[in-house]
This record gives sequence, C-alpha cells and structure tokens, in this order.
Amino acid sequence: MESIENNKPCEDKDNFPYFTKLLEKTLQNLKLLMSSKTSDQIRNEFLDFFREKDHLIVDSAPVVPKDDPTLLFTNAGMNQFKAVFLGEQEGLKEDGTLWKRAADTQKCIRVSGKHNDLEEVGHDTYHHTLFEMLGNWSFGDYFKAEAIEWAWELLVDRWGLEPDRLYATVFEGNEEEGLPIDQEAIDLWKEKTSIPHDHILAFDKKDNFWEMGETGPCGPCSEVHIDLRPDEERKKEPGAKLVNMDDPRVMEIWNLVFIQFNRKADGSLEKLPAQHVDTGMGFERICAVLQGKTSNYDTDLFQPILKKIGEISGKNYGDDEEIDIAMRVIADHIRAVSFAIADGASPSNESRGYVIRRILRRAVRYGWDRLGFKKPFLTQLVPVLADQFKAVFPELEAQKEYVQNVILAEEKSFLNTLGQGIQLFNEMIEGNNEISGEDAFKLHDTYGFPIDLTQLMAREKGIDVDEEGFKKLMQEQKKRARAAGKFTGHGAAELNWNVLSEGDFEFTGYDELECEVTIRASSELDGKHLIILNRSPFYAEAGGQVADTGVIEKNGNNINVTDVQKTGDGYVHFTDQIPVDLTGTWIARVDAARRREIEKHHTATHIMHAALRETLGNHVAQKGSLVTHDRLRFDFSHFEAVTPDELAEIEQRVNEKIQENLPLLEERSVSIDEAKNRGAMMLFGEKYGDRVRVITFDPDYSVELCGGTHVNATGKIGYFRFLNETSVAAGIRRVEAVTGRAADHLLRAEKELVDGVKSVLGNQKDPLKTLRELVDKNKALEKELRGLQQEQAAGQLDDILKNGREVAGVRLFTGKVEGAEMENLKQMGYEALQKSNNNSVVVLATADLDEGKVYLMAAITEDLNKKGLKAGQLVSILGRVVGGGGGGQPNLATAGGRYPEKIDEALKTASEWIMSNLS
Repeated sequence: MESIENNKPCEDKDNFPYFTKLLEKTLQNLKLLMSSKTSDQIRNEFLDFFREKDHLIVDSAPVVPKDDPTLLFTNAGMNQFKAVFLGEQEGLKEDGTLWKRAADTQKCIRVSGKHNDLEEVGHDTYHHTLFEMLGNWSFGDYFKAEAIEWAWELLVDRWGLEPDRLYATVFEGNEEEGLPIDQEAIDLWKEKTSIPHDHILAFDKKDNFWEMGETGPCGPCSEVHIDLRPDEERKKEPGAKLVNMDDPRVMEIWNLVFIQFNRKADGSLEKLPAQHVDTGMGFERICAVLQGKTSNYDTDLFQPILKKIGEISGKNYGDDEEIDIAMRVIADHIRAVSFAIADGASPSNESRGYVIRRILRRAVRYGWDRLGFKKPFLTQLVPVLADQFKAVFPELEAQKEYVQNVILAEEKSFLNTLGQGIQLFNEMIEGNNEISGEDAFKLHDTYGFPIDLTQLMAREKGIDVDEEGFKKLMQEQKKRARAAGKFTGHGAAELNWNVLSEGDFEFTGYDELECEVTIRASSELDGKHLIILNRSPFYAEAGGQVADTGVIEKNGNNINVTDVQKTGDGYVHFTDQIPVDLTGTWIARVDAARRREIEKHHTATHIMHAALRETLGNHVAQKGSLVTHDRLRFDFSHFEAVTPDELAEIEQRVNEKIQENLPLLEERSVSIDEAKNRGAMMLFGEKYGDRVRVITFDPDYSVELCGGTHVNATGKIGYFRFLNETSVAAGIRRVEAVTGRAADHLLRAEKELVDGVKSVLGNQKDPLKTLRELVDKNKALEKELRGLQQEQAAGQLDDILKNGREVAGVRLFTGKVEGAEMENLKQMGYEALQKSNNNSVVVLATADLDEGKVYLMAAITEDLNKKGLKAGQLVSILGRVVGGGGGGQPNLATAGGRYPEKIDEALKTASEWIMSNLS
C-alpha cells in the first residue's frame, strides 16, 4: 500500500485505520454521486444518527399550538420544549425515564411577524409557508463541543458534503452587552472539524445571537452555510463574501444555538445554571442539497404535488415562468392549509383561522388567474399529500376526508365571489395608480379578498394600495363588532405571592368533594383574591369542563371559591376574600349539587360523541367543547349541517345508552400505547404523556382519554335533549344540549307551552290538526288579501299613468301607492313598462308609518337606458333622500329608507335627476 499523502510505501501498520476511513469516505462520496437520497431516507438518517447519540426521538408537535397563546402557529422546533428551557420541566419523560437529549422533525408555519415570507413564496424557489425543521436538543447535557462535532460528522462524514463548500459563522461579541467573541466556538470548529480555518466567520448580534423573546433564555449561535455555486464562480469570488447576503446559492442549512444566558426584564443578561443546545436544519433545503437540485421544488418533496397540479390543469411545470410561479404557490400553500386543518385550525375571520383563509384564497386566485381553475381543485391535492407523509405525519391521512371537505367548502365560498371581485378590481384600477382604502375594504368585506391578496394583484399591475386607509376601516369595523373583551390569563409565577409553605400539590376531587387542607400561598390579581392549597377537591377548568365552586371554611369563617385554574405551582383558587389568618387546617368543600350536574353533562358529551360517530361517520372528531352545570356545547368536524332526522336519531341513541345504565370504568394510569390499541378517542394534535387516564362506558361504545369528572353510571344523567345545531366555521359544526335538571326544566317548560296552546285552541282533542287548519286558513286569507291589494294597486297605477308630466323631453310618472309592499311596487313597475314602453320614467313610493319605513321603485324604458338613464343609479340617489339606499337593474330598481316624511322630496329629486342627466 502506498501513502496517499507522499506516494511512499506505507510502512507504519498504525496508519491502516486512517486509510480505511479515507477509503470508506471516498466510497460514500461515490455512492452519493451515483444515486440521490430520497427525502424519506434523509429524514430517517438524521433521526437515526441522533438515536445513535442517545437522543429521544419525539413526534412533531401540531402546527396549531395547544397551550401557548403567544403563538399563532408552531414556528420553530423548540416551541414544544419551551417549558424545559424556561425551567418548568427538567427534561422529557418517556416510560419512566428522564431524557436530557431529544431530536425530531417539526412541522412549522411562518406567515406573520419577522418570519413573514408569504410574498416570496412561489416567486423564488426556497421560501415556504410550511416547512419541516430537523433538530436536536440538549437540556443541560452536552454543549458546544458535541453539537459542533456531530453536525460536522453528519454533514461531511455521513452525507458526504465537501468541507471546502461549508462555512461556519460565530458570534463576534457585543461591547454594549459586555459579551466577548465566541472564541470557544471558533476553537471547537478548528479542533473538532476539518473546516478550512478561513471559512470560520464572525457576525454580529443580528445574525448570530438567538433570543426567545424580550426576556428569557438566549445565547450565541453558530450557523453552517453551504456554497452551491460552480467551481468557476467560487474561484472568482470566495463564498465568504456571500454568506448572510441573501444569495440563494450560498445559504444557511443548519443553525446551532447555544443557550447559556437569561435575558432579564431590565435587559441585562445573567448566566444560566444549566446550558442547553437547540439546533434547527431546514429539511427542504438539505433535501435540495443532497439531491443535487437548485430548487426546493425540484426535490421529491414537491414533485408529486406539482405533477398532480399539472395533471388536473393540463399544463407542464417548467414550460412558462408565470405558470411555474402559480404551480409553486399552490404546491406550497396546500401543504400549509392541509396540515393546519388536520392539526385543528379552520378557515375563519379571526386569528390563525384568518391566516389559513388568506393562504387558501391566495392559492385559489393563482389557480383561477394562471391555471384556469374556475371550479374547486385544491381538494384533489390532499390525497397526494396524505399518502406522501403518512409514515411521518399520519394525522393527515387519518383526517383526509375531513380536511378535503373543509377545503372544498372554503373554495366554493370564495369562488362564488372571486370572479366578480377580480372584475371590480380591474374597474377600480382603471386610470388610477392606487387602490384606495375604501376600495380595498370593499374587496375584503364584500368579496372576501384578504388585503395581502389585493396587494399582490396590485403589485402585478404596478400600482399601490392605501394600506393605512384599509387598516383604519378594519379597526372601525372591529370596534363595531366587538361585543366583549378577552380574558387575559396570568401564570402563578408572574404574581407576587404571600408564601406560607411549599411542597407538592394533590388533587383529590376524583374521590371526594370535601377534605382538610392548608393554605400554601395567597395573592391578588386585578382586584381578585387568589389562594393556593396543599391539596384540593376542586376541579380546575380543563378539557372544556368548567371549574368547581364551593367554600373553604374554618371556625365559621367561609371563603367562597368562584373559580379554579391550573398552574405549574398547583391549582389557583379564585375567592371572594383572603382571611387575615391563613394558618391552621381548613375544610375545602365543593358545591356537590353543581358538581353532579356538571358530571351528567360531561358523561353525556362522551356518549353523544360516540353516537355522532355512529350516525354520521368516523370522520367526526372533537374540535372543542364546553361542559357546565346547565348545558353542554360540542364542536366537531363534519362537512354539512346535521339534519333534523339525524339529530333525532342521535338523541334517541344517547337516551338508549342512558337507559342501559352503563357503569363507569375509570383507569387513571394506562400506557398511551395500550389506550391507542383499545381504540380510545383522543384529540388530534394533543400531546399526551406516557401514562393517561381512560374513561370507559362500555368498551365497545365509548372509550376516551379524559381528565374530567363523570357520573358512576349513565342512568344518573336522566334525560338528554338537543337544543340546537349550527355552523362554527368551514367544516366545523356545533351542537348544544342539556341533561339532568336542565333537561327537566326544559321538558316542563315545553309541557307548559303545549298546555297553553291547547287552552287557546279550546282544548281540542287533536290540537296539532287544529293548528294546521288555522295556518292553512290564514294562508288563504293572506292570498285573498294580496289579490285585493293587487287590484287596488292596478287601479292606482292607471291613475298615476294618466297624470304624467314632461321633464327634459321625457315622460315622468310619479305617485304614492297606499297599502302596498315592495313586491307590489315591483309588479307595478313591470306593468308600467308594458303600458308605457318608451321614453318613460316611473317612480312609485309607499310608506309603512307604523314601522317607520318607506319603499321606492323606479322603472325606466329601454330606449332611455341607451341614453344613460339607469334605474339603479336613480334609486340609489332617491334612497339616500329617504335615509336608506338601493339598487337594481337598468330598467327596474328598488330602494328602502326610514323617513316616510321625505317621500315628496324624493319624488321631486327624480325630476331634478332627469334634467341633470339629459341637459
């Protein structure tokens, strides 16, 4: 064997391992050149690599955060570990083991704030609304040395990236913060890797210092960048000059964050007792690199969806850049929309629901304008995604039908107005260089155009949008619509507590409604009194079930408990007072009667959920609930209104299960895998621990993971009755129902009503038959009355048409019609056009003095329409005179108002309008 370095025979047998390793690496590089890795392989290799390094591989958190109101969407891999970084958890528990290392692939959505790349999506080849973030974490375990060494090992030794194409950035320090350059990271890159030393670059706080927020954990970071340019270009200009310069050919692929400080409220930094590592690698980018693609959309992550779009549109990706942009936008947006809906979001006009609506409508508009889709098409793309990701993100495959139905409903709704909105947009910009705030608001309010869609269309035409004017009108609308303020919660740690003692907290409310307690701490918040106990029978609001109420008492001193909320320090009890003497033993007593009614409604919710799935299908999944002492509310996935017959069937089924008196089986510590194997109902996107509480009412009927309180047998529910069924959002239905005492009160009220009706009808043997006869008779009389009104109106119309006058060469007929309604006026208008079919304008008015209303009708003959006289324009002006408005067709239009006393003025205005338009 010859030495590769000096072409001399290798005489030192100790060099053999070196050459073996070098040969293995050469073979790896050859293999990389010969065959490209699939995205599934890349993802699995990343996770397997860190599994070898003793990391716990965790599932992706939902893109819709469940317990973090500060986030619209999960936008980074660390979001689900926030409690660990904040010191609220020591690490991750799995099967009784505490893990200090973790790795995963996390679905992320970035469409707002500093991460808003929506405008770039589709126009370039590397920005996305939804993307995967590969990451590994250390929770007070390993730090910079291992993070840097392992990053290099995976990128270079396992994946075969060329070291001279890689750059590492480090924090250059900050004098104002008193932070030196991160020399430790520089030394470790030199010591642990084979990176060229001149490829280690220092950057400022903006690029290389990570912070969770204005306060909290933070620290320097070290980013790995790759130069993908051809060798000829690299020789002309070193990649170091293009790092962090937004050149897509020299881009970041992995960020290693070293969390070692805590940012305090005063802005100062303090060292953390435990140092953490948080890394993030853009999956789409690394796939493009390893598959040798210059565009993320050319990887196997996007090609299946792009091929499907091409198949249903009849267009080929790559033939035309404008078509390509549209196809990239749609391919990107359907991913974000589908996974967001699967994880619990629904298109709406509020919060994250509005973001999803904006993204979806943006895709629909590109499909309409560029690909010729005039009918719903996005729903056809969901099965492709579901199949593509079923191994790593099975929630989409499991809810495929539901996601498709939500998207279909939203597409149909927007397509109803999209064509008209585009036409109006084109009229608005004709001869203008700006869309006014009023016009942008009209497009939003009437045609469903999100402001960023209007801005996108305006940019394509080279004109501006008055965004400030639009925002002002939106704020005014929100003020009008705002009916109530939002409750703002506070964590226990944020308050100033008077602490008497510390220790573990115990909830005893599953087994007892009264127990001896001691007061651990007290505080106040916005005039409310707060108490923490060492143990409590009071259920804290959770899972849709409201909190218990009751009293805490000692020696005749009663403290009323009005609410209970969970915190990391125990249950916080909201009370009507804080006693002077907090010491000693107290008795905590739950309002037992109220708790029993809550339990009835909660158990009924479980039985109803099972009955809904039994009747409507297994696509039904809980999307929200409320359980109180006097009603239940349940939101669930379903794509259309539940019919009265279906509701009756479900209600009957629930009451059958109540009559069966099914016993409660409560299991407080079941492994999550066993619960899944039993088919236990669980919320999609909810993160459960390794042990869960399972509530069963008949193993073959209702098995759910639940932390709430329940009756010990269904017979105690008494009776179940639906109150109503409505829509909450696209693909989400809501039912409300009552049980127990509330159902009894409802049935008694209904009986009282029926008895009252019988009494009014003279206690007929068949009151329903009598009622129907009365209704039929009333309809006949109404029909007879309308006939008389029409005869009367016809006579009045003839009189009006005999008394016209000439205005600017046009015959104008005006008059008041007594006792008419709007439909009468319209009928008279059509008759007038037949009787006086040229050179005529007819304006009729009627008033309802009791209601304070006025109705107007204008009819204009076709020959005058051609001269520019339009009935719609006329009634719009006349409507304003009488305090209202109107519109319609050129030949006939109507208006309404609230000032009957101004009818004469309106009729006079008609004459003036004719003269002004024909003079």
